Amino acid sequence: MDRNLLTTRLRTPKNERVTIPNTNILAGQIINFTSKARTKELILHTSVTIGYDVPWRQVHELLIGAAKASENVMEDPEPFVLQKGLNDFYIEYELNAYTDKPRQIPASYSELHQNIQDQFNEAGVEILSPHYRVLREDDQKG
Repeated sequence: MDRNLLTTRLRTPKNERVTIPNTNILAGQIINFTSKARTKELILHTSVTIGYDVPWRQVHELLIGAAKASENVMEDPEPFVLQKGLNDFYIEYELNAYTDKPRQIPASYSELHQNIQDQFNEAGVEILSPHYRVLREDDQKG
């Protein structure tokens, strides 16, 4: 918005006005999301935890499908999944997807999370804290 000798004024994506002393800018580290998007370095990333009863290949397929269904995710480079941890009751998966729309990051995360829920629901895989096990009526019949 504005820059002078002592301060820099910015407007956030939520239309908030922020004043930053230039001493903070000079002493700190700044990430330019716009330039990262141009060089295909801007990655959206989110994590889910899934129990060991779901095959990891299926989880990867569902997460990548969710990313590809998201409007602001780039096709090239392709989204990828990392397995961040093998914990006592669950595996932590991290979905990484490139975007070239830095101004739409909050909306992109929202759509990505919706698509993850849709993909897992359609496949019958629950995203549920594995620490808590629900006894379903169908489980009692078997």
